[in-house]
Amino acid sequence: MTIRVLLADDQALVRASFRMIIESESEPELEVVGEAATGDEAVRLARSTVADVVLMDIRMPDMDGLAATGAITADDDLAGVRVLILTTFEADEYVFQALRAGASGFLGKGVEPADLLDAIRLVARGEALLSPRATKALIARYLALPDHKGSPVPELTSLTERERQVLVLVAAGLSNDAIAERLHVSPWTAKTHVNRIMAKLGARDRAQLVVIAYQTGFARG
Repeated sequence: MTIRVLLADDQALVRASFRMIIESESEPELEVVGEAATGDEAVRLARSTVADVVLMDIRMPDMDGLAATGAITADDDLAGVRVLILTTFEADEYVFQALRAGASGFLGKGVEPADLLDAIRLVARGEALLSPRATKALIARYLALPDHKGSPVPELTSLTERERQVLVLVAAGLSNDAIAERLHVSPWTAKTHVNRIMAKLGARDRAQLVVIAYQTGFARG
């Protein structure tokens, strides 16, 4: 199955570099279906090209990547579109806002070509790209916000004890395999728990679970 990728970055050279990597002959299942230089253009092309994954820069003219991400993830007609944020630093001050807007994860612009391709495939499968290092940076920034408040929400009461354990591990940035090893269960069982938690809490993916866990005060850094 072909994975359709939309490139959104205001720098033509960056877009050209990513296109060259994605459309290499060794990656026939990946296809660049469009390029956007502004956030507004990214939203329009996400609709018209039926993209699977949008590589979204944060700082763009007209509509920035944060607003564009929110517009895409809030559109029911684009429910299958995943947004992968491109940032200069893992601890970019806007990363938390991007995840709250519905992004499925983020990458540094200096990412290795193989890692970029793996990330696109991962996000296209509906998973989230959120490394432990990036998670810790995200949490630290969120907890440092002046208006940070841990307010429990009713949905958390629907979680079983095991699901609560899994949510804490997800919030720590652990992968399904790492969670399985920690809890002495199979990776399939760990993934099932994560999927059930997402369904109960109304989260798009595991990146959103991290946000919910810290936003509600259920998990703490």
